[in-house]
Amino acid sequence: MAIREILTAPDERLRLVSEPVLTVDDELRRLMDDMLETMYAAPGIGLAAIQIGVPKRAIVMDLSGAEDDPDPRYFVNPEVVKSSEETTPYEEGCLSVPEYYEEVERPVHCTVKYLDYHGNPQILAAEGLLAVCIQHEIDHLEGVLFVDHISRLKRERILRKLKKEQKLAEVP
Repeated sequence: MAIREILTAPDERLRLVSEPVLTVDDELRRLMDDMLETMYAAPGIGLAAIQIGVPKRAIVMDLSGAEDDPDPRYFVNPEVVKSSEETTPYEEGCLSVPEYYEEVERPVHCTVKYLDYHGNPQILAAEGLLAVCIQHEIDHLEGVLFVDHISRLKRERILRKLKKEQKLAEVP
């Protein structure tokens, strides 16, 4: 396993729409293992392959607390097949938009179909943090960042600050 670099906004690669995975094989499992190690090291609770520059429809998540045993989850080709009309705001952050948090309105419940780590078809009924996180990560697969769900003014301010921080970091 290896820790990979996480792309940060406004990197244009984050806007790519990820390609469907044709086969869950050892190469994809190695990628997801690297993603999980990268996510833990960041630290975070979810990571999409595109966030490490790989435009494949793969996500890893672990919502366990620091005092709990790890509970990694793997989602290949995830797709929301049903979501509630009822929505709720939730404060979201993102490893690709470091140190910024904003409230995002999302459906309270969603049902997701996907392939697991071994390529077996699964269906997940999610609510609460799990629903928020899976919807957030699926957005990444479509080239959407959580800041796209907030006002244009707030989004532009955050992206401007990130761009400025990146330029300052590049100065020798």
